[in-house]
This record gives sequence, structure tokens and C-alpha cells, in this order.
Amino acid sequence: MKKFLLIILLILINCKEKIKNKTSEENNNLDKAIEFRNSGNEDSAYVYYVKAKEELLRDKNNTEAARAIVNIAIIECNKGDYHSSITNSIEAEKLLKNKKDSTALQIASSNYNSIAIASKNLKNYSQAIDYYKLAIKKSQKKTDSLAFYNNIGDTYLEQKNNKTAKSYFKTALQTTDSIDYARALNNLAKANFSENPFYDAYPDLEKSLQIRIRQKDNKEITSSFATLADFYFKKNPEKSLLYINEMYKIALKNKNPDDQLEALNKIILLDTKDYPQNFNRYISLRDSVQSARNNDFQRFGLIKFDVEKQKRSNEELKAKNFRQIIGIVFLVLALIATFIWYRKRRQRLLLESENKLKEQQLKTSKKVHDVVANGIYQVMTKIENQDDFNKEQALDELEFVYEKSRDISYENPDSEDEKFNEKISKLVASFKNDEVKTFTVGNQEENWEKVTASTQTEIYQIIRELLVNMKKHSKASNVIFKFEKIDNLMYINYADNGIGIRDELIFKNGLSNTVSRIENINGKITFETKIEKGLKINISFPVS
Repeated sequence: MKKFLLIILLILINCKEKIKNKTSEENNNLDKAIEFRNSGNEDSAYVYYVKAKEELLRDKNNTEAARAIVNIAIIECNKGDYHSSITNSIEAEKLLKNKKDSTALQIASSNYNSIAIASKNLKNYSQAIDYYKLAIKKSQKKTDSLAFYNNIGDTYLEQKNNKTAKSYFKTALQTTDSIDYARALNNLAKANFSENPFYDAYPDLEKSLQIRIRQKDNKEITSSFATLADFYFKKNPEKSLLYINEMYKIALKNKNPDDQLEALNKIILLDTKDYPQNFNRYISLRDSVQSARNNDFQRFGLIKFDVEKQKRSNEELKAKNFRQIIGIVFLVLALIATFIWYRKRRQRLLLESENKLKEQQLKTSKKVHDVVANGIYQVMTKIENQDDFNKEQALDELEFVYEKSRDISYENPDSEDEKFNEKISKLVASFKNDEVKTFTVGNQEENWEKVTASTQTEIYQIIRELLVNMKKHSKASNVIFKFEKIDNLMYINYADNGIGIRDELIFKNGLSNTVSRIENINGKITFETKIEKGLKINISFPVS
């Protein structure tokens, strides 16, 4: 038997080596991606970078895989998909961890710069500055480091911190790269006249512009025209309009919609005569840019999906080569397993019985928490928040909790005659006090007529869990529940103006039971955490 298994093992190893040799072929996708990137074709470059990433990860070439992922992140950042860009950059950061060679360090530096740019565009300025500093730390070239100093200064300038911004721009001026020098000089002049409206920034701005014209860098030329327009905006609106019109012409030539929008925005403010025409042009371009970016997001998503699909297909093809050998192995193992199964059958049945008992105990524990713990907490909240809540009323509430706890032991259904919409209104109102105002909208009796008793029980517990969570964590002063029935779906929208909650903390703030309950009634729940303030939760579930 041992000899037979050893032979099978050797066959498997040999097959594995053949496949490994096959996957070690030269990576042509990375070369194609670089070629498309250098020619300015970002969409095609993106396709081949995604393909190259999968191949390089499969070959365990983490450094080059990280290079591909960083380029994916840069393209996504250029397209405005900042969250996806940061997500990919974090993946690349993990691949480069603990690598000390110059190639890996240079890739890491570019990666941190990409995260910083995306963070800045998301208005996360402190995070952007931290990542620019990491980019400097990993940088292998002084010119790159000085360019990052300029980026840090620009971030401070956007926050109106002109003094700090200027110190970084002055350091960035030490660069030997003419384009970077022109950029730092333009930004330093901007910081100076932003800090002091009487500062004569024109000589430096003109010098920066001439350097950029000599380099024929249209992207940087538009930046110079924009800064000159800002400089003359209040001093000489006519001259400001001339510069911004020049910026708009080059932006059209470059087919750069972001620069076009920036120029049109300033033209609208300066050219009152053609205001309607320019405003309509701005709105039309803004909508088309947003539509194009949405299409980019969808297209890039499909590219990733297709690559994953192809990856699965390749894996299935490889697996097919092993099936005959695996069949023999499974036959042998099946005979052994059958013998073992008969011996351990009793033990397995016993374990299943114990697991069922534990599951039942967990369900009972959950019911005790939902009914007794939350019920007592609700009574405590009423006593705390309602001045007219007397002793008799407290006893009645506690008697209700007692009856509920007794029902748990006998698994008795809820026998109350009170209408469900009234129960909901009373529940929400019980959390109202001088600091917290609670409101319900659309809580009519007819909305709940077709909702089953079991679903009503779950919904009641869900609403109570949301209120308890609000009371414990949110520091909100206004809480609103909106109920709406559309066709065969019931919608519950919860909103408060509290401190909000981060995605990773949703299941640490007592809301895991809520998600589980929604799943039990075939419903859906979404948490809107990317809002300026507070928390929004949208719940929907089918009604019979």
C-alpha cells in the first residue's frame, strides 16, 4: 500500500513541475502594457496590466506584479476612481513589504505617491501628506524626492497654509529637472500672492510659463495660464480672461476635460456677456465627463471580471490534466475512508447531536438578549428620559418583559392585541428625551397588514437594536424612521445626525444581529457611511 501511494505522489509531482515550467514563460502582457502606456493609450494599457498582474502573481514574481498593480492604480486615479486606486495600491504595498532592493523601493515610492494623489483628490489632506513623505523615504532619486516636496507644498497650499507650503516649494526649487523647477516656481509664486495680494508674482509666473513653452509641455502650460488668470482675477479681470481663454484653447487641443471644466468655470465668472452660453457649455461638459467616468468604471470592472473568468478557466484546464490520476487516488482513499467511516460513525452522530444542542442554546440565548436585555434597557431608557414615567408604569413594563421571558421557555407566540404600527411608534418614542428627538414617517396601519407575525417580531427587534445602538454610540440629536410600502416590498429608512460609523466598525457596534435578522426575512440592508455627518441605514424586505 505504501509503495503504491509513493508512486502516485511521484506522478503528481512530475505533472506539477511540467505546469510550473509552462507558467515560467516570458511575460508578454507586461511589455504590451508598457508599450500602450508610453503611447498614451491608458485603456489598452489597463487591460494588459491586469492580465500581467495575474500571470506575475501566479509565477510568484511579487516585485513585477506590484509594478503592474501600481500602474493599474495610477490609471484608475487618472480616471477619477480614487477608492479603487487606493485599494490596488494597498495590495501592491503588501507585495513589496520587507523588500530592500532598489527596484522594489522605487516601485514603492511611486505607489505611495499614487496613494497620496488619490487621497488629496478625496480631500484627505493629512493622509496625502503622510504618503508623500513615505514616497520621499523610499525614493531612490533626488529629482523624484524634490518633486514629492512640491506635491506636499501643493497639498498645504490647497489647505490655505501658505507659509508651510512655501517652505516645501523652496526645497523643491533645488531640482535639476526643468519641468519640476517650473512647477515649483509657479506654485511658490501662487503661494506668495495668495498670502499677500500686493505681491508682484508676474515675473516668476512668466518665467515658469516660458520654461514650459520651451519644453512644449501643454499640460503644464495650462497650469501656468490658470495661475496667471488667478493672479489677475481681481487686479485686472480683462487680462485674467485673456489668460483663461488661452488655457481653454490648449485644454481643447489636449482633449483634457478637467482643464476645460476649470477654464470654463473661471470664464463664467469673468465673462458676464456670454454667461448663458458658457454656463450651458460647462454643464454639458460636466455631465459628459461624469458619464464617461461612469463608463470607465464599468469597463474596468468588466476587464477585471473577464480576467478573473479567464483565470478560472485556466485553472479548470489545469485541473483536467490531473483528473485521471486524482481518480485513482480518490478510489484508494475512498476505500480507506469507508472503513474509517464505519468506525467513527457513532462519534460523528454524537458530535452532530451536541452541535444541534449548542445551536439551540445559542438561539435561546439570542432570544433572551433580544427580548429580556433589550426590553429592560428600553424600560431603563424610559425611566431616564421621561419625567412622567411612574413606578406603576415601570412595574407594568417589567411585567411585560417577564411575560415575554416566560414565553421564550414555552415558545409561545406573541399574543398582544396592540396594533403593530402603534407598537413601533411607542418604541421609537420611548427613546425621545431632551437631548434626542425621534420621529416616524409613514407608519400607517395599512403598511403592516400583509407583514406576517414572525416578520413583525423580527422588525420590532431590528428597530429596537438600531435605537439601542444609537443611544449607546451615535451621540445623535435627531433620529428619523421612514416607512414606505411599494408594491410587494417594504422599505425602512433610518437616519441620524450623530458621529457616524466606519465600515469596519459596523459589526463591532452591536449591529451583527440586525444584519442576521434581515437575512432571516429575505431582506437587504445597506449602511451609508460615506456621508458628511451621521449614519443612514436602508432596509427592504418582501411582504406577502
